[in-house]
Amino acid sequence: MLLNLHVKNLAIIEEIEVDFSEGMNVLTGETGAGKSIIIGSVNMAIGGKVPKDIIRKGAEFALIELLFSIDTPEQKQFLNEHGINTDDDEVLISRKFTKGRSINRINSESVPASVLKQAASVLIDVHGQNEQQSLLYKSKHMEIVDRFAGGNLAVIAAEYTEVYNKYRELIEGRNIKEISEEERLREISFMQYELDEIEAANLVHGEEEKLEQSYKQLSNTALIVSGIGEIYSMTGSEGTGTVSEKLAHSLRIIGRLGEYDERIEQFTELLSEIDSLVSDFNRDISDYIDGIELESEQLDKVEKRLDIVRSIKAKYGETTKLVGEYADKLREKLKRYEEYEEYKANLDKQIKEAEEKLGKLSASMSKVRKSCAKTLEKLITEALIDLNFLQVKFSIDIKALSEYTSKGRDEIEFMISVNPGEDLKPIGMAASGGELSRIMLAVKAVLAEHDEISTLIFDEIDVGISGRTAQKVAEKMALIAGHHQVICISHLAQIAAMADVHYLIEKKNDKKHTSTQIRVLDNDQSVEELARILGGVQITEAVINSASEMKNLAMKVKMGL
Repeated sequence: MLLNLHVKNLAIIEEIEVDFSEGMNVLTGETGAGKSIIIGSVNMAIGGKVPKDIIRKGAEFALIELLFSIDTPEQKQFLNEHGINTDDDEVLISRKFTKGRSINRINSESVPASVLKQAASVLIDVHGQNEQQSLLYKSKHMEIVDRFAGGNLAVIAAEYTEVYNKYRELIEGRNIKEISEEERLREISFMQYELDEIEAANLVHGEEEKLEQSYKQLSNTALIVSGIGEIYSMTGSEGTGTVSEKLAHSLRIIGRLGEYDERIEQFTELLSEIDSLVSDFNRDISDYIDGIELESEQLDKVEKRLDIVRSIKAKYGETTKLVGEYADKLREKLKRYEEYEEYKANLDKQIKEAEEKLGKLSASMSKVRKSCAKTLEKLITEALIDLNFLQVKFSIDIKALSEYTSKGRDEIEFMISVNPGEDLKPIGMAASGGELSRIMLAVKAVLAEHDEISTLIFDEIDVGISGRTAQKVAEKMALIAGHHQVICISHLAQIAAMADVHYLIEKKNDKKHTSTQIRVLDNDQSVEELARILGGVQITEAVINSASEMKNLAMKVKMGL
């Protein structure tokens, strides 16, 4: 059950927080107040499509949070199997939107949008304004029958899907491999060339990093030797113009001058010490140079090996592992091409075996579908009669296809006749827009009794209906709410009157901005809102009395359901 909805900075919603209750929760309000945005936020939170510019003007982000209670052991088991913690018997789903990205979380853990959809599949069913249009497509009919069949079909369908995917791979492999002898030999030659190149390279995991380190070290050694040699040429004892030569010449001059002035002798001592230091420096630097062996051959070897490694990775994979995987595929493919006739024969054998398995599994699926379809026909017909299709005829047509599909070999189509004397026709040809809406409600009502989804949301499912039909729709939704939580956005007083909890959605305006707010109505306020829906602009005492009577009658109807 959906316990709480929190929305912030979404479209015209600044911030709202709603606690929902068991039973039938109805949301009403003026056109443009933001009713559909609220239900749309639920759809977005569970992985639905996100419109552009959804973040409220002036805000940096938008946030939607849904807090669910876990109501059945089946829900708990499903969520746990998909890695979702349910220790507290609650699940918090949230999506935060910033410009250019969204952050999806379940119980504060980041998850992809696909996981949001998986979790939501057992927690909530959202019926949008245009979902009834999906009834025009046979794929939707298949989905409805399979959902009704539930566990009776799921195990067989899972095995079928596995075999079918393998079957498609085999078929594609056979189609691709129909090649001429000339092309086969050319492919063999090319693959052998690539494989020889990879094997000759003999890549080792982590080798490139070690080579880069060695290359850097060896390259810098050459730079060091060059620099040290330059320094030695300026300070050494050999050559002209060096520091040592100039110091020796200075000592000879100052030695002669010392004969004339004893004070100059102190300079002689200092200069001798400097000369001694330079000599020591030159000796040490010479030893350092002698100690470094510039292995130019080794540098060249490392550079060439690094070029080979990088070239192989550029051609066949970014990492050694990927290159190895590519080589394994080459070997497998090469073997197939070298043993082509044997490979084709083996492939045909596998295809035949897969087809036999698919035949048995699809037959089992058809048997389950046909059996469930008979029950589903009866239940949907009864639900349609409850929704004021008084002389309706409804059937589920299941035909066998000539080829296997991802769902088996069945083609399922809903057929209906809404008027006496008319033949059964496909729904798209026989039902109007308003009738489609009621047909979808009938389907939802039947499915709700046979699956574990706790919460059903209806966004203006009452579009295009009025009068007695509207009353029948309201009663059907109230009946569903006896076993499931129903959250409904409506513009009809008949449906609003059935609410166990009635919420009013309002749009507040001031000079600076517009925002949507939502609040729970007490009984008197609910009657006033019903009067607004019934009376429009002018709400007279008679309209108030009519609204009050409608509310009281709805209470009696619910007690009798």
